[in-house]
Amino acid sequence: MILSLLAVTFTLVIAFEPSPLQDFCVADPTSSARVNGLACLDSKLVQANHFFFSGLHVPGNTSNPLGSRVTPVTVGQLPGLNTLGISLARIDYAPWGVIPPHTHPRATEILTVQQGKLFVGFVTSNPDNRLISKVLGTGDVFVFPVGLPHFQQNIGTGKAVSLSTLSSQNPGVITIANAVFGSTPPIADDVLAKAFQVDKSVITRLQAQF
Repeated sequence: MILSLLAVTFTLVIAFEPSPLQDFCVADPTSSARVNGLACLDSKLVQANHFFFSGLHVPGNTSNPLGSRVTPVTVGQLPGLNTLGISLARIDYAPWGVIPPHTHPRATEILTVQQGKLFVGFVTSNPDNRLISKVLGTGDVFVFPVGLPHFQQNIGTGKAVSLSTLSSQNPGVITIANAVFGSTPPIADDVLAKAFQVDKSVITRLQAQF
């Protein structure tokens, strides 16, 4: 029985983030193969540029309503990351710019402040819904556990920059407000009105923003 339990546990662990079975598996976005991830390019066709990304030193344009810009480096931008279980992103913030509450369904995120001062935090799961937050300065590091809603805000008077590393080559992003108020098709307004305990007219105005 003990051996059976160990076998089941081991199977569940490797099913979540399996180890590569070869040196690398450069993503082939042109392949029609349906796999959990992206199919591998023929290794004989692999070049150095498949493992290379340039431009992370370039500031992102923060001229938008949120005052922030994410420059991702996931398997979509760097095919050599496929199956390796890691990615990163540069985030630029205008003064008081925010990265709104969101989750990464497939990754833990570790954030390092490169410049400026950030207020960051995440919320634990039900029933506690506890906010765990901290003000970070240059060189500080903070971890957002996988799947938990989290946010960042520049609370300094100048621009801010952070660098995030994520434990998946394709971490995914679910922005809470966009998902709830901007889904296609939209969630019924009576459902949202009851969930948020507000009038339907409030829901209609919120949905119009997304």
